[in-house]
Amino acid sequence: MSVMYIDEAAAHAGQEVTIRGWLRSRRDKGKLHFLIVRDGTGDIQAVVSKATVGDAQFARSAELTQESSLVLTGTLRQDARAPGGYELDVLRLDVLQVAESFPIQPKEHGTGFLMEHRHLWLRSSRQHAVLRIRHEIIRACRNFFDDRGFTLVDAPIFTPNACEGTTTLFQTQYFDETAYLTQSGQLYSEATAAAFGKVYCFGPTFRAEKSKTRRHLMEFWMVEPEVAFAQLPDMMDLAEQFLAHIVAAVLKSRRAELLLLERDPAKLERVTAPFPRITYEEAIDILQRKGNPAKPGDDFGADDETILSKEFDRPVIVHRYPAALKAFYMETDPERPDLALCMDVLAPEGYGEIIGGGQRIHSHEKLLGRIREHHLPVEAFQWYLDLRRFGSVPHAGFGMGIERAVAWICGLDHVRETIPFPRMLYRLYP
Repeated sequence: MSVMYIDEAAAHAGQEVTIRGWLRSRRDKGKLHFLIVRDGTGDIQAVVSKATVGDAQFARSAELTQESSLVLTGTLRQDARAPGGYELDVLRLDVLQVAESFPIQPKEHGTGFLMEHRHLWLRSSRQHAVLRIRHEIIRACRNFFDDRGFTLVDAPIFTPNACEGTTTLFQTQYFDETAYLTQSGQLYSEATAAAFGKVYCFGPTFRAEKSKTRRHLMEFWMVEPEVAFAQLPDMMDLAEQFLAHIVAAVLKSRRAELLLLERDPAKLERVTAPFPRITYEEAIDILQRKGNPAKPGDDFGADDETILSKEFDRPVIVHRYPAALKAFYMETDPERPDLALCMDVLAPEGYGEIIGGGQRIHSHEKLLGRIREHHLPVEAFQWYLDLRRFGSVPHAGFGMGIERAVAWICGLDHVRETIPFPRMLYRLYP
């Protein structure tokens, strides 16, 4: 016999196999017990017959509770009526542990209770589906850039300075000096792009923003490509190809998980390039026509992004925001110096911004002036200024938050379900 994972059932039909897992549920019918067992790769129905396993093992089977751990040996057979299309006729049952009463039962639980038991909530079929899709999105991100000649060059988590000021950063003591938990790997990616041409970094980022909206986490993961010699139009092209690739990968490999989440695949099938592109000024016009009080010079909040994104059936790229709204490093439009060569990609169905980026200042003098205008410490950015002294070229990039992308693709109401252990304003446990 062979030890088998449940998702390998098709290769073992008719064979005697061993499955190791946990009990999801049990249904009794006379001298038969029907066990739904999960092993992390899938679910399978196992049939325990008193006539086959004997009195002792049948009695042991009757003691099993939700999440009890067990090892089952039996004959695997195809059955279209069974979960997953296969069923195990049990010959032997070994119980590793009869679990205590499981806190999460098949009934309605409050969000606070579920978050307090997040370490156990992860075992539910819904959370399993979400995190399987997250895994697929991450794999698709890496494949997209790897297949296009990008080099993965990770950025540090401890940084001596901030990308956009220190008001929303977590500060920590780094021996005898102050350090911050990174809010973006972008500045370091600019350095590696000057060495490798096309790069991306992928890792955790942190924002000490005291926000409780459904789109915010204190700790999240971000993938950030950076390309030497690229300009804003190049990034808009790259971003739409990137998102279309990710959505196609999920539709191909995780359609069953989308259906379990009751996510309509038809809405995702519309996510193909090219995406609509509108300027910031055109976005203001749309908002005003919709009765929104936005006026030129205003930054967009979640409500504004929701209105804009609902105007389109696929992501929309909003570009050339007022320079005053953007970070110190953002290049300005040579024809309109009051505008930044930047973009935000807004996901449809009201999910808002999932990608932000643009073209970086490549002039040493201009960047130095912007650092001083923003009252940032020049000495902390000296290495960043060096990039403009030794072979500076136009360059551009963007960042995509994994959790917001997962929330959109899965159709979730809140990003707290998109990461195994979310860190929110009032949530640091478990």
